[in-house]
Amino acid sequence: MAIIFEDTYSTYNAMQRRSFIQSSIGTLCAVPFLGFTALSNTYESKPVWLLEWIKILDEQMPSFKKSRVSDTSKKHYGAFMDATEMPNPHSTAGYIGRACMLMFCAESHFYQSNETLITVEQAAEALLRFQYSDGTIDLLSTNFHSTPDTAFVLENIIPAYKFLKETKITGSGKTLAFLEKFIKNAAEALIVGGIHTPNHRWVVSAALVKINEVFPDKRLVNRAEQWLAEHIDIDTDGQYTEKSTHVYSPIVNRALIDIAKGLNKPELLEHVRKNLLMTLYYIHPNGEVVTEASSRQDRGVIGKMSVYYGNYRYMGLMDNNGQMAAACRLIEKTNSPQALSGYLAYFLENPQLWRELPASQALPTNYLKAFPYSGLVRIRRENWDCTILSKNTSWLTFHKGNAVLQAMRVACSFFGKGQFDSEKIELLGDTWILNKTLEGPYYQPFEKDQISPDGDFEKMPRNLRKQSEIQKLETTVKIVEKQQGIEVEIEMKGTDNVPVSLELIFRPGGIFKGVEQISNSYLFSSQQGEYVVGEDKISFGPGKIEHKGLQLRGALPAMDAPTIYITGFTPFNHVINIY
Repeated sequence: MAIIFEDTYSTYNAMQRRSFIQSSIGTLCAVPFLGFTALSNTYESKPVWLLEWIKILDEQMPSFKKSRVSDTSKKHYGAFMDATEMPNPHSTAGYIGRACMLMFCAESHFYQSNETLITVEQAAEALLRFQYSDGTIDLLSTNFHSTPDTAFVLENIIPAYKFLKETKITGSGKTLAFLEKFIKNAAEALIVGGIHTPNHRWVVSAALVKINEVFPDKRLVNRAEQWLAEHIDIDTDGQYTEKSTHVYSPIVNRALIDIAKGLNKPELLEHVRKNLLMTLYYIHPNGEVVTEASSRQDRGVIGKMSVYYGNYRYMGLMDNNGQMAAACRLIEKTNSPQALSGYLAYFLENPQLWRELPASQALPTNYLKAFPYSGLVRIRRENWDCTILSKNTSWLTFHKGNAVLQAMRVACSFFGKGQFDSEKIELLGDTWILNKTLEGPYYQPFEKDQISPDGDFEKMPRNLRKQSEIQKLETTVKIVEKQQGIEVEIEMKGTDNVPVSLELIFRPGGIFKGVEQISNSYLFSSQQGEYVVGEDKISFGPGKIEHKGLQLRGALPAMDAPTIYITGFTPFNHVINIY
């Protein structure tokens, strides 16, 4: 049946949207689009929290020494290594960015430090050795002669150049020349180079715009416009193509903000606004962000909202938006200053972000909301929430404070393909339904005129054989909201006597009650079990154990996490309450 769900963005005040479009150009040319030259480098002008960030980064600086290539006989002398001890441009650029920023800050121990300048000069020279003649660099874990990774590195190098130039340290000319050469070489790569992923277009475009601010070149703007002509890849829900809530969505937001400022395109901020308003409905009670729908490397990771801090602060101040201000304050509350201090460069480049946030307005904490384009449903009731997912073998999560059921999975040993997922989520009355049907056929002999004379089985493929004894299995999962939690019914029917294994996979760090431990797994046959993390508790039950075949053929490997098992055979029907 067709269900019409509320559009997250449509709940945003329509008057604010209209007034934004009408007044954007004037506003953007005023406070929100202040440039680097507006930065004041005096102690009195910096807020206390910014000074704390500087202190934190000061304390971290000595840790860079152990990753520096200090042997002058080495090819990459002066460069910096990653955790695998590979010298690389990303680590090197990271150091250069950090050091130049602190040399710029009058409150830093490294302010105008000649010793630090020498190290930066050597690192900048090493960075040039990483750069190819076409202007690109490598991401050693996967990409080579990579335009997008060159753009990512410029996120450190362009601010570093501006900070160092503004600092006016005696003897910095050679270092500035190295950085200028790297940036101009990179510009040539970005003007012609290609990309891999949707977000790369906006990261590259933002880098083109930032270079143009320092070294103007019409070709840079033209190339950015060429990418922008493809339109921003945001869906009706407010999510970008990759649905990467912990990595690429905040990166895209920042890139679009930079492009909007650099090219005076305030209309791009509409996409940022839409994504940020949607993301308010992705926040767990403990302040984390839903990541299970991502199509990238952050799928299912613990997602901290700190990555959105600059996004929400920028747009909250621009729009005078109390909910975005509240999101910033939630991020401050649920993330350490150490986690936020990594964004110091962005805040130094954009001193308008130092302003006091508007008064907070309540964040959404009590809702049922579907995101059909993203393939998930969100239920939140103050201190607990549930996420239902399509096209995902981990089709349900349940959070209650810091107690987290990070996945429910179910599988059966049905011809080696019984791991359940559902193409879609349907709503029938008050019940959310996931469904999948499988077939397991056998195959008849080839007709004589089709048989390969050499007996080569590959020349007699199964798809050309007649099927027989076709076995069928239908799995249906029904999820209903109940008082203080949810009820989940799993039904498997069709072929009888198929072993079934249901997993409740919890985040490590808690203590189980009411379950039986076998090795690293837990069998659940009692009426009620509990998972306790500090003062937070998830209750679940009843359980059922009909066999101990926990890892069935064709099922995904067990996760490295505390896992409860419920087992049975088809026809299988089990109802479990989670609260």
